[in-house]
Amino acid sequence: MKRRHKRIGMIIVGLAGLGIAAYLVANAFRNNLVFFFSPTQVVAKEAPVNRTFRIGGLVENGTVKRESDGLTVRFTVTDTAASVPVVYKGILPDLFKEGRGCVAQGRIGTDGVFQADEVLAKHDENYMPPEAGQAIDAAKHEREAARTVVPN
Repeated sequence: MKRRHKRIGMIIVGLAGLGIAAYLVANAFRNNLVFFFSPTQVVAKEAPVNRTFRIGGLVENGTVKRESDGLTVRFTVTDTAASVPVVYKGILPDLFKEGRGCVAQGRIGTDGVFQADEVLAKHDENYMPPEAGQAIDAAKHEREAARTVVPN
């Protein structure tokens, strides 16, 4: 085999290895990517089914119910325009309270109930995840716009 053919073979093997490595990295990144959706988007069926995503907003007052097993908690997340029921089995963060912001990560069931694997709570009065804050502000603007429209 000529020296030139050996070099071409090494280049081809190197490029194939690089391509396989790039594919594996991209696949791992895609599988670990988690998107955020507001309750309004979830109700409008914009959220993916059978994929993990995050939902955020305020915990609706009067909706936190603990089941007898001591770990399962049911509550509703709202962006003031739409609400989504959430079920979480585990220990909630200490700052989790009604009327406060939270972000839950999990999947939406066929029954429309969000099955959370993880719940994150707002850590102080001045902070809300940017996506949740934007979703709440957008819902408020939509409600205000609907009020200002006068029917003919």
